[in-house]
Amino acid sequence: MTDVVLSIVMLAALALVAGAFFLWRRTGEVRNPALMLLLAVIAVANVLIWTIPTGSGKAPIEQIKTPGGG
Repeated sequence: MTDVVLSIVMLAALALVAGAFFLWRRTGEVRNPALMLLLAVIAVANVLIWTIPTGSGKAPIEQIKTPGGG
């Protein structure tokens, strides 16, 4: 189930980047597309935090999947 959530977050980040590009090209506005890009970066950073292994060699997402959390 957690893999599905991470996949949805990555798809949302991709949609935010595409939407920011199209909004910027269509309107020439800068602030809203920049905020959309910032949100996409934050979403990707959150996925990386959950998937990159720590010093113990296990990613936080793997610790959630394991019974007992460890």
